[in-house]
Amino acid sequence: MQRFFPALVGLVVLVAVLSSCMFVVRERDSALLFALGEVRETITEPGLYFKFPPPFENVVYLDKRLQTIETRDPERIQTAEKKNLLIDSFVKWRIADPRQYYVTFGANSNAAVERLQAQIRDALNAAVNVRTVKQVVSSDRDTIMKEIQTAVARRAKPLGVDVVDVRLRRIDFAPEISESVYRRMEAERKQEANRLRASGAADSERIRAEADRKRQEILAKAYAESQAKRGEGDATAAAIYAKSYGQDPEFYSFYKSLDAYRSAFADRSGTLVLSPDSDFFRFWDRAGGGKTAAQPAVR
Repeated sequence: MQRFFPALVGLVVLVAVLSSCMFVVRERDSALLFALGEVRETITEPGLYFKFPPPFENVVYLDKRLQTIETRDPERIQTAEKKNLLIDSFVKWRIADPRQYYVTFGANSNAAVERLQAQIRDALNAAVNVRTVKQVVSSDRDTIMKEIQTAVARRAKPLGVDVVDVRLRRIDFAPEISESVYRRMEAERKQEANRLRASGAADSERIRAEADRKRQEILAKAYAESQAKRGEGDATAAAIYAKSYGQDPEFYSFYKSLDAYRSAFADRSGTLVLSPDSDFFRFWDRAGGGKTAAQPAVR
């Protein structure tokens, strides 16, 4: 047993030395290989690698996955109108250059997060301070995010960091200006409603006037057509009367006299004062071709 113990100890030491000469780089990590405190190699591909045992060489692993920085509390940013907004944002970033990242921050990711948060705050102030509340909330929101991403990415590149995306999740009014903003929005909505009502009333009057004009045109046209038809009818009747009168003038005179008698004696209580030899009694009690014995007065 005493003969095998040194061999066992030697085997254990050999295994330990061999294991210290091997290291594995996972898919989610990058590795920095140090030789006597100096970076000798940067490894970004996953796999099994070999090195000299410590203290000659050692390995530091850095997470190369996409990471997120979220603001704990909304940032209070002032607009060009000197009004405060509470802006909540987040940033997606990752390590682009492991060597430069380690030189700047070491293996402490908290230092990198604090540095990026400061840069994001500066870029956010620069983008919002020159815009109005309306522009920040609605019209220029996408432009602001692009400006922040560009500015932060430019500053973070020398640090070995790649800024992938910047998003503004929520933009709220500060409590001291919320009430005034709501009152202004209410006034704007009322003004818009009044404008729409006035426009509707003007359109209503225009439509009503157009309808009245068309009505008058239709009535005038109908009256003109009716008068034309009536004139044609009167002309036709006159032609018929003329033709009939031409065929038998004596009968026509008799027929018209009967109409005159009918109209004259319609009111039985009336009085006619006529000359006895008036043409009105031409066909009155006419017999044998003689004239009537007209009465001075007829009741």
